[in-house]
Amino acid sequence: MKTIKVGGVNFYNGDIISLVNNVIDLISINPHQNYCISATGAHGVVETRKQLSFKKVLNSFYLNMPDGMPIVWVGRIKGAKEIRRCYGPDFFKSLIFKTSSLPINHFFCGGNEGVAEELKVVCNQQYNNQNIVGTFCPPFREMTELELKELAQQINQTKANIVWIGLSSPKQEVFASKLREYVNCDFLITVGAAFDFHTGKVKQAPRWVQKIGMEWFFRLSMEPKRLYKRYFEIVPVFIWLNIKEFVDFYIFKKKSV
Repeated sequence: MKTIKVGGVNFYNGDIISLVNNVIDLISINPHQNYCISATGAHGVVETRKQLSFKKVLNSFYLNMPDGMPIVWVGRIKGAKEIRRCYGPDFFKSLIFKTSSLPINHFFCGGNEGVAEELKVVCNQQYNNQNIVGTFCPPFREMTELELKELAQQINQTKANIVWIGLSSPKQEVFASKLREYVNCDFLITVGAAFDFHTGKVKQAPRWVQKIGMEWFFRLSMEPKRLYKRYFEIVPVFIWLNIKEFVDFYIFKKKSV
């Protein structure tokens, strides 16, 4: 799979349709590999600068989808002509639809109490997928090794092919990287707020707002108390990181890290 490095993180250089087909093909050709896929954006890139261990986590994944338009814009400037926004909720919906008539099982892990169960109903009724074989609501604290092993056993018993993880970043990616040590599945895919969006718990930005890269501002207006610190840090830091990366690469010819 083609990738492009943005802020030191390898991002998928392609579109949702191609990735959905790739996931389905790998399940049949090379099963039980515990591949990890993350839907991440500027927030994830900024977090890697605060936690170097998090960069290692992301770059150990099979793929990191460019979840936001800023990643796409930077990727195109750097020569990634095929890069498209791979929005976590859209990728989730596409793969759920595409596998509705295939023997591919899904397990939902994330959200507040009851959200994963509600999402199962949504997939059954709206997306015509009856292959949701289990759900789990993780505690807000970090899970112990024993708890992770017990969860993995629960997932393995369901014979799930894809484990969807809907938590916040970087918690969800770290969680996926730990869980894959014990579980036996094909993919662990982190999709952030997709669970809340598809169950109607959180309102999504209109498409035109998403296309101009202002979804962060829309979400900030919806949840200012919870998100203002995050975005007032992410936006300027992400801009600075990429200015520095461009200067290093195009002027000083340093290798992107």
